[in-house]
Amino acid sequence: MKRSPEAKRLEEILRCSRIVAGGFMGEDPRPHEEIIEADGAALARLGVTARQLAVRMREMTEYGMAGLGTPVRFEERWEVVVDENRGETVCPWPHEGRYQKTVTTVRRIDTGETARWSALSVHFVEAHGFFQGRGSPFRLEPEDLARFLMAA
Repeated sequence: MKRSPEAKRLEEILRCSRIVAGGFMGEDPRPHEEIIEADGAALARLGVTARQLAVRMREMTEYGMAGLGTPVRFEERWEVVVDENRGETVCPWPHEGRYQKTVTTVRRIDTGETARWSALSVHFVEAHGFFQGRGSPFRLEPEDLARFLMAA
């Protein structure tokens, strides 16, 4: 399949480290479109949408912000810590989008499992269905994230 110049340029930006150390693709050799397609298929098998995950991620982040960097309990099952840093980061897709440099770490109290995401990660998941490439510092495995966040 022939890729458009815009898709090639986006791929270059996602792979470079000017926006984030290591880039958003890690060492994943697949084109970003293939990553998005594979991750979407994985979620479809579980009956979960990227939007549902993003809504849950945002809900936890917003709740955790009240802790001002200290852990807070969320729904008795999770402990949430949000670390805020000065500044913003931009979405590499060609649209307006600036996101605070926050990192949310969530720990399931019953299992000890943890998940971590940035504000930009939440946007990537919701708006682009992009969980980042394998090896990226903020790669979220869709199946693992769905099981982690949607557990009853």
